Amino acid sequence: MKIALPSDAMVVLVGIAGSGKSTFARAHFAPTEILSSDAFRAVVADDEADQAASEDAFALLHIALALRLRRARLAVVDATNVEEWGRRQLLDIANRTQRPSVAIVLDIPVAVCLARLTSRGIRPVPPHAVRRQQRDLRRSLAGLLEEGFSAIYAIDSPEAAATVHVERIAPVSAARDVMSRRNRARRDDARSSNRHRNA
Repeated sequence: MKIALPSDAMVVLVGIAGSGKSTFARAHFAPTEILSSDAFRAVVADDEADQAASEDAFALLHIALALRLRRARLAVVDATNVEEWGRRQLLDIANRTQRPSVAIVLDIPVAVCLARLTSRGIRPVPPHAVRRQQRDLRRSLAGLLEEGFSAIYAIDSPEAAATVHVERIAPVSAARDVMSRRNRARRDDARSSNRHRNA
């Protein structure tokens, strides 16, 4: 699968715990492009697994997201993002900064995710919480496009995730500028040709 991302986009990774979001992000994006909820929990609480720090962690994540998008820098939000209200907050930031938003959904079977979490060994996410995330994800899938994402890519297995190729493309505004310049050049050529015919 090829994923085409405008170089100024907000990329929202969507998937339950253990679905491989952080691994996917590290494989395809620079460390400076990744805004991880776990990393921000560690910043505010010295513990990336401290769920009590989530509100403060996301406050910082949202600030960093807005700052990167204002500078037209790609920003990848690495969090579960399985609930509509959380995605809406992210989309509001992208809309305010007038940047495109792309969702990459890692819809990996829950059994695979639970096995991965168990193998981590240290304070794994409880299975009931993972299954709740899965239910939230299932409810979300049908309506993602209507939420306002510019594009949505769905990955449904670890094997599919391993074959993904991420391609950077020009920002939408830059592409429009190129087309505008090409159109102006065509108009100028046409005018020049008409002048020569009429001379």
